[in-house]
Amino acid sequence: MSRFQSKTLCRVGILAAMYVPLALFVGIQFGNVRLSFGSLPVVVGALLYGPLEAALVALVGELLKQLLTYGLTATTVLYLIPPMLRGLVIGAGAVWMWRRGKRLENCRTRCFAVCILAAVCTTIGNTLVNWLDSVLYGYYTFAYVFGDAVYRFGVGMLNAVVVATVAIPLVVLLRRQRVVQEVKRP
Repeated sequence: MSRFQSKTLCRVGILAAMYVPLALFVGIQFGNVRLSFGSLPVVVGALLYGPLEAALVALVGELLKQLLTYGLTATTVLYLIPPMLRGLVIGAGAVWMWRRGKRLENCRTRCFAVCILAAVCTTIGNTLVNWLDSVLYGYYTFAYVFGDAVYRFGVGMLNAVVVATVAIPLVVLLRRQRVVQEVKRP
C-alpha cells in the first residue's frame, strides 16, 4: 500500500470514528426526525478532501451506526446511500470551487447553499430508502412514508445550516493551523 493510500485510509478511519458518537449521542430528537451532528465529519471531509473521501467517511460511519442501532438487515446497505450523497454533493461543490482557485468554505453563501442542497438530496434519498424498506417489509402506508416529508425536509435543511455553521470555521482553523495536510487537487 502506498503512503498516499495509507494516509487516506487513516483520514477516513478517524472521521468515520467521529461520525458514530456524533450521530448517536449528540443531537436533539424532533418526533421521528433527529437533528444531529453525525454529518459533521462528512462535511469536514468533503471540504478538506473532496467527494470520494467524504463518501467513504459516510459509508463507514453510517455502516457502523446502522450495525450498532439496528443490526444487519436486508436493507442496511440501502441506508448507507443517503449519507454518502451528502458527501458526494458537498465534495463536488468543493472540487468545483478548487478548480476556480477558491475554497468552498471561504465562500460562505455558496458553502451554505451547497450544504442545504446536499441535505435536500440526503432527505430525498432517505425518503426513497424508507419507501423501499416499507414495501419490502410490508408496512407501507403513504402517510407513514410521505406524511411528514415537508417536516423532514425542513429539519434536514436546518441541520445542514447548523452543521455548516460549525464546519466552516473548523475547516478554516484546521487549514490555518496546518493540522491537515493539503491534498493535490485535480
